[in-house]
This record gives sequence, structure tokens and C-alpha cells, in this order.
Amino acid sequence: MYDFAYHKPASVADAVKILAADPEARPISGGMTLLPALKLRLNRPSAVVDLSGIAELRGVTRKGDTLVIGALTKHYEVATSAEVKAAIPALAAMAHTIGDTQVRNRGTMGGSVANNDPSADYPAALLALGATIETDKRQLPADEFFNGMFTTALEVGELVTAIHIPIPEKAGYAKMRNPASRYAMAGVFVAKTAAGVRVAVNGAGANGVFREKAMEAALAANWSADAVAGIKVDPSLLNGDIHGSAEYRAHLVTVMAKRAVVDAG
Repeated sequence: MYDFAYHKPASVADAVKILAADPEARPISGGMTLLPALKLRLNRPSAVVDLSGIAELRGVTRKGDTLVIGALTKHYEVATSAEVKAAIPALAAMAHTIGDTQVRNRGTMGGSVANNDPSADYPAALLALGATIETDKRQLPADEFFNGMFTTALEVGELVTAIHIPIPEKAGYAKMRNPASRYAMAGVFVAKTAAGVRVAVNGAGANGVFREKAMEAALAANWSADAVAGIKVDPSLLNGDIHGSAEYRAHLVTVMAKRAVVDAG
């Protein structure tokens, strides 16, 4: 690990001020991504800005037909929140499957969203649910926020502050985990919302999380597992590696989609 300065601001305004003054500084929330990179000397920031002391970034509230989740809300808190369980049970259940106990008690929703790991669960949920990501500067629809593998619309120094999630009529999620790493090889989140049916895939896409429009159309016409059973994703759009070929992942996407629909009810 290389030397770096350490800051722990008490407000979003203070954090943004520090980051704006030093383009080489990096924010940290739960540390599930940045800390391993620092230990392996894969990242060399001039300063680390610890967001954990910013109380305004925590918590889950319901505002009408929308859940608002603070960026520093931990996976465990999402999984056990009474508000999340009542409004979007699939989101709470999904959060309970992230990593292990240690990760769920340290990792944050905002950190996962900002990192946009292709195997992360939240990007698929937010894309399927038609969520809006709020930053210190603006609000971005999930469709515009996730721009590719490990890539988002965030500008340098811009911080995710909250996630606004419309409450769906029904939603479900299923994923196939790599038996060794436990990362998702393919996951599918389905949601029936006031704006229509949305289906998002994580873990399998060669360019990260994506919507599966053919499955959306099929489920809009007939909400059942049978409706997606015959839909095959183009393997050329998917990732292949030593753990599974693109063709295998294409098969997994269909299987997980069927399970997600069943999970949604």
C-alpha cells in the first residue's frame, strides 16, 4: 500500500470540497473495492476521503410510492429494513445474498452502484426497477447512469448521495453464483412497474448490466415463467471465461429469468 492523506468529512459539502481540490483523491465508503486495490498497489490516490461519518447519507425512508435509500446504507441494513421488506421484498432478499456476513455489514449500496461491477446485484435491481440515482449535483435515471463494465455517468469528484426506487407491483430476482468466488455468473431481476415490465441482467454481459428487451415484451404480454422459457440471449453479447462460456451464460440467463418470474409471483 502506498502512502496517502486521509480525510473524514462530516458533510457531503465538505467531502465534495476536498475531492474538487484534489483530482487524485478518492472517496471510500465501505471499502469493499478500494481497500483491496490499495493493498495490491493497483491504485495510488493522493488522498482517501472517508465518507462513513456523513450521517445524511444513511437510512431508508418511504416517500409516497418511492423508496429513498441513502448511499451509505449497508447491504445488511437494506436486507433487514422493514420499509424495504414491505415495499420491495425482492430487493431485501437480494441484499441478503450479497457476499458474506462481513461484506454485508461493511459494503454500502452507494459504493456498489458507483463501482458498477458487472457481477454486482444492485445495478440489475435499479435498472429493472427504473430507479433514479441522486448525486451531489443531479439526478440520473438508471438507464443513463450505468454506461458499461465498471463505468458510470459519474464525473470526477461527483458522489452518489441517494437512490430513489419506485415501488413496483411485483418484482423478483434469481442468480447463479460461481461456486468458488460466489460472484454472480448470471443474475436476472424482473419487475412489473407502473411504467411497464423491465428485465435486467447482471453477471453475464460483456459490457456489464443490461436490459433484456425481448423478455420484457414477452412478460408484458404474459407474466409467466413460460413466457421467457423460449427466449435465448445472443451469446455474442455475453462474457465467456474459465468459469463458463458465453453460450453457457446465455442458457443461465433464461433459467434465471424463469426463476425470477416465479420469485416475483
